[in-house]
Amino acid sequence: MIAPVHYSIRPVSVAAHLFEVVVEVAKPAKKGQVFSLPAWIPGSYLIREFARHIGAVSARSAEGEVGVRKLDKHTWQADSCKGPLRLSYQVYAYDLSVRGAYLDEDRGFFNASSVFLAAEGYESSACSVDILPPKGKRFDDWKVATSLPVAEVKKSGFGRYRAADYDELLDHPVELGCFERISFKACGIPHEFVVSGRFKADLKRLARDTKRICEYQIKFFGKPAPFDRYVFMLYVGKDIYGGLEHRASTALVANRDDLPAEGEEAISDGYLKLLGLISHEYFHSWNVKSVKPAAFAPYDLRSEGYTRLLWAFEGITSYYDDLTLVRCGLIDAQRYLGLLAQTISGVQRGAGRLKQTLEESSFDAWIKYYRQDENSPNSIVSYYTKGSLAALALDLTIRRESDGKRSLDDVMRALYAKWAKDRQGLAEDEWERIAGEVTGLDLQAFFDNALRSTQDLPLVELLAQQQVSMQWDTADSAADSGGTGVPKAGKKPRLTLGAKTVPDALGLRLVNVLDGGAAQHAGLSGGDVVIAFDGLRAVDPDKALARFRAGDKITVHAFRRDELKTFELTLKSAEADTCRLSVAEGGAKWLED
Repeated sequence: MIAPVHYSIRPVSVAAHLFEVVVEVAKPAKKGQVFSLPAWIPGSYLIREFARHIGAVSARSAEGEVGVRKLDKHTWQADSCKGPLRLSYQVYAYDLSVRGAYLDEDRGFFNASSVFLAAEGYESSACSVDILPPKGKRFDDWKVATSLPVAEVKKSGFGRYRAADYDELLDHPVELGCFERISFKACGIPHEFVVSGRFKADLKRLARDTKRICEYQIKFFGKPAPFDRYVFMLYVGKDIYGGLEHRASTALVANRDDLPAEGEEAISDGYLKLLGLISHEYFHSWNVKSVKPAAFAPYDLRSEGYTRLLWAFEGITSYYDDLTLVRCGLIDAQRYLGLLAQTISGVQRGAGRLKQTLEESSFDAWIKYYRQDENSPNSIVSYYTKGSLAALALDLTIRRESDGKRSLDDVMRALYAKWAKDRQGLAEDEWERIAGEVTGLDLQAFFDNALRSTQDLPLVELLAQQQVSMQWDTADSAADSGGTGVPKAGKKPRLTLGAKTVPDALGLRLVNVLDGGAAQHAGLSGGDVVIAFDGLRAVDPDKALARFRAGDKITVHAFRRDELKTFELTLKSAEADTCRLSVAEGGAKWLED
């Protein structure tokens, strides 16, 4: 073995979605070697219990079979033996998200946190890992993509990799299969974009556009970047979306139709969403993978890591993801303001913004944000979306109070420079203190309002000083989430149920029933399936309600589980909760570098 701890992983049954993993420890603990698996993965703040997918655990040494017993939900102990000790187990892998492990006949993927048990006492020791191909000629064309440092691999990428310690091992996901790969350099740093799944797209354009994002962000923080190579791993399918940042790579999933088509010059809404995701995860290379809360330095992956700073790491990243797109020239100011208007509308429409502060949202991510239910819009606020608006408000406040001499950009660069110097996590009050020192401003009142109260952010005033007008309008339809322009004069407000709906085989399923809305007052609940309005089948609520006026009473028939219920609903006009932004000529200067 070339390291104190050595791993090997091989797909042993693609039909059963099983990886086989072996952990070899050269010198196991005299009292019996303990192994454990993380309960969560950095960047996704929920206890995910990856150990539930571990099975068929056994161990051997030179003396023969070694007994293994389980100590708790994610910990095992092998009996005392003379080394080396070889622990074998299987991992069920059928999680299509970016957080766990996946395996079928077309591809494999894994995060080390969901497949590699840590050998306790050796977490700081160097380790190596052999990534092995599945057996059978049908898999001869499979390849490997990962940002793990290479020890000795074949052209396909299968072979041996290394990591300085267990923490580094966890931070490099692995893609297996017959993917397409395109390479480029950003500021001289090698980058790869790997795309798997069924698709037809212009990957050269994807690489060109991604390069612009990468070069802007590297220059924004300044060289050297916190990595010497970087890998994007994208799986495309249907009705999927998400990403997870790592120190030198990111795992992404998106709809295949969001990829740019050959010969297409415009940026579609779907492609814009994908570019925003790419920008978001790449920005995390500096903001959370480098600069991070002290609660994550180091990560304790056996239990929750509480911090009130997620607004700064996810919210500020969510501010800069779309800002990067306009600053690097992929979209213009008008397109950016349309995205901003949609974010403002989304936050405004949730009563949770009046009940939960951004600090509370950050702290309670473990039990609320990642465990949303039918009542979540009424009870929580997102540290992503409201956090991004708080970042915007902070940026505009700093620019105003410093007469344009300072901005949030200066704070972000200073935070990264501090990390590059001392590699220390930020104490809970340190982010605000550094912001004040860098800008020379007393920002206490701003932070108290934005982070520790449920008051609305002063965006109307702040945007007006940038010659951007922000007005509230009623939505034109259920799909209208805001945009650019001004409200139409004399428009008749549409009627609304006060609920978010999705089509159902029987009619309309109520996903969320919103506080104060007609549906809530009538007694309808999230999960109910509406089958009829006044005796007519419920299909399109906008069309169905257009025949009535505010104050009219209608009969609603709905299934709650298997029980048919009848409700009397008094119709209400839609609230003016839809944001419209318009910019005067020469305005929105903060969008420029």
